[in-house]
Amino acid sequence: MSKVFASLGMSLDGFIAGPGSSPDNPLGDGGMRIHEWVFDVESWRSRQGIEGGRTNQDDAIVRENFSRAGAYIMGRQMFAEGEAGWSDPPPFRAPVFVLTHTPREPWVRQGGTTFTFVTDGIDSALAQARKAAGDKDVQVSGGADAVRQFLDAGLLDELQIHLAPLVLGSGVRLFDGVSPDLGLVPTQVVASPQVTHLTYRITSP
Repeated sequence: MSKVFASLGMSLDGFIAGPGSSPDNPLGDGGMRIHEWVFDVESWRSRQGIEGGRTNQDDAIVRENFSRAGAYIMGRQMFAEGEAGWSDPPPFRAPVFVLTHTPREPWVRQGGTTFTFVTDGIDSALAQARKAAGDKDVQVSGGADAVRQFLDAGLLDELQIHLAPLVLGSGVRLFDGVSPDLGLVPTQVVASPQVTHLTYRITSP
């Protein structure tokens, strides 16, 4: 069976976004710094319609994740913060299922991306995403609350943390409220000058 995985940037002090995040301030104060490593890699730039870029170990990680993900799930806040800034086509190039309490008609974009708004919880979103993904994996893109819901329900198979060498001091922590019984088995470490990529297999909810 295909996997469900999350792939998130994080500061050394455990934040995946800075304080004050909003559609006008995506990822909060200082939060964009967590992802600076990705902006110049070829695979990311090509998804934005930009030529060039580095082809190194960071690029290989991004390229593999794009290749393996057949569908995406994200929370309403992540969608709200990205809606205005994503290009058309958006970088996903696959169906995206948005967890929300507010019904909305699907938003069809170019490149194979349709945002479908799911109001009946993570189980429904995952069932729809698995069907859309076929043999490929499902990526839970964020934010923190969406990933925590999947962790708490035991529905996440793999967690990637892209650890940036910086300290934010405050913001949104991924693991706040997560059970200390969560089992994480390291399966891969990839280092580069800008970031350390950590991959864990999840063994228990």
